[in-house]
Amino acid sequence: MTIGIAIRHYTGAQAPALRPLLLDVYTEVYADAARTAPFASADRFAEGLNHWTARPGWSCVVGYDNDQPVGYAYGAPLPPRSRWRGGLLTAVPADVTTETGTRTYALSELMVREPWRKTGVARQLHDTLLTARTEQRATLLVDQDHPKVHSLYRNWGWTTLGDLRPRLDDAPLFHAMLLGLPVAP
Repeated sequence: MTIGIAIRHYTGAQAPALRPLLLDVYTEVYADAARTAPFASADRFAEGLNHWTARPGWSCVVGYDNDQPVGYAYGAPLPPRSRWRGGLLTAVPADVTTETGTRTYALSELMVREPWRKTGVARQLHDTLLTARTEQRATLLVDQDHPKVHSLYRNWGWTTLGDLRPRLDDAPLFHAMLLGLPVAP
């Protein structure tokens, strides 16, 4: 089932005003995980949010049911010589990981609040964010402790590049995934 939501687009210039909403939704969605996993803490997310919103080309979509935020997705293009793939544990040809600044869009976050899960909102947010991208491909990380999420992305056309552990304290093991762009609207 897909429900009708309004999706609004935001850029880095709007990030400071949007920050409280993004933090509130994250804190709600990850409340259970934050109790037991330091990597999921709201403080760690806030630091990451600062990093992402400062990146050139950062973009975000937020879904609203009336005036109620239901979820969001955001990311930014990977810069030239990006070290983002530095945590890859799987051997990958160098030409696959070479970044130009316009080759790859990194989908950093996609989350939906509980009442709107399993309604098609996640896919709407995903597709809306990625449809407008001009890069050749998108990439994201999926925690390997969440096989249902990994399967969901595979069903949406993503392929697994390999295993990746970010060089961050308490970081879990992730699947690094790729998707060819553009995404059909």
